[in-house]
Amino acid sequence: MIKDLKKYPLSIAPMMDWTDRHYRYFMRQITKKTFLYTEMITTGALLHGNRKLLLDFSELEKPLSLQVGGDHPAQLAECARMAEAWNYDEINLNVGCPSDRVQNGNFGACLMARPELVANCIAEMKKAVKIPVTVKHRIGIDEKQSYEDLANFVKIVAASGCDRFIVHARIAILKGLSPKENRTIPPLRYDDVYQIKRDFSEQIVEINGGIKSLEQAQEQLKYTDGVMIGRAAYDDPYLFAEADRRFFGENYVPPTRKMVAEAMIPYIEFCLGNQVKLGRILPHLAGLFNGQPGSRVWKRYLSENMHLPGKGAEIISEVLEKIS
Repeated sequence: MIKDLKKYPLSIAPMMDWTDRHYRYFMRQITKKTFLYTEMITTGALLHGNRKLLLDFSELEKPLSLQVGGDHPAQLAECARMAEAWNYDEINLNVGCPSDRVQNGNFGACLMARPELVANCIAEMKKAVKIPVTVKHRIGIDEKQSYEDLANFVKIVAASGCDRFIVHARIAILKGLSPKENRTIPPLRYDDVYQIKRDFSEQIVEINGGIKSLEQAQEQLKYTDGVMIGRAAYDDPYLFAEADRRFFGENYVPPTRKMVAEAMIPYIEFCLGNQVKLGRILPHLAGLFNGQPGSRVWKRYLSENMHLPGKGAEIISEVLEKIS
């Protein structure tokens, strides 16, 4: 069990349809130490769905947090128990997703308007488990955009014993913008996150939003305890090749892109043997050669071949020959 979250200053954001177990296994070929997250899973899915399918992961993926979405304290507490039983390192409550579906379920970013409920949820989860319980949230929503509103939210939730605040440095506009637009249109307000760290210095505060390189991440650590990278981690996964050295003090030589690709071959073969389709795995590898000669060939070959009948892990070897 993780005892000191400050030892993990770099993480990859939970992203729906992206940070599944195949992506996480792939990223572990590049960085062993960066903290990873599942996609958000609702309490309803966990309580009534196929728990093994939803929760199983490879030990190689650790350290790993389960992100959940919900607003019912008792249900969230039960999900926290599941996370601990499955050996997750942390459970994280989503208070940042702005989608209509999430709003209709009364969770995600709309919960920022109800800090007392969020605090109650965190408190019940804390009672249920020994693993850290954290929250990922925005700096505000439609009618609550001021720094004072943000500080009030953090103050109330901190009193519940929340172990870490992961703050997306944009407000969420719940009426009028799509989830995609909410990732880009509201301006970044990093200073609000820095001020939260100053005003709540005893809390662990991690910043998220618009950070696209390890250099930018290192700069953010002057003001916060941790940095979470989202889209850039998916579009250009190899940017994490130096993460273990820069952020975790490791001194091993990172694998080359080719080595990463080749390391995925036995994993792909294993998955195919368990009825997992290539189309569930290979899209995660598309950005591996981003910015390098052969990147277009790599992406096109994966895209054109992953759905063809009879194709398997040999696709990786075939395309590596074309770009080497």
